[in-house]
Amino acid sequence: MAELTVLTMTEKVQIDSRRLAEIVDELGETAAHDVLTLALEQLARGLQDLRAAAAQGDAAALAMRAEMLARLAWQLGMTSLAGVAVDVAVCAERRDDIGLAATLGRLLRIGNRSLTEIWDEDPGPG
Repeated sequence: MAELTVLTMTEKVQIDSRRLAEIVDELGETAAHDVLTLALEQLARGLQDLRAAAAQGDAAALAMRAEMLARLAWQLGMTSLAGVAVDVAVCAERRDDIGLAATLGRLLRIGNRSLTEIWDEDPGPG
């Protein structure tokens, strides 16, 4: 009987903690917490929208949503997420189905990990 090995994909994420500190310095802790919470919700929705656009085969919507996600991620210092989102947009624009499948899968993994890590770094109000 053949033995199966399950490979788990873990993605290292990069978050610019200086950017988060700048947001806190500019807005104060309470306002920064509110802004970050809203931004994280937008990122989570953006990932869901990307998944939906991919399921529908809508390359134009996928590219547009990936670019919007990249811009928001850059603003929050989520550098790995932003970079992979740009890669997804490029693959969608080029209609590179194989590259798109690979980068989209990577984006979803990095997106989930980034959301978790940035939430852990969020200083919260108080």
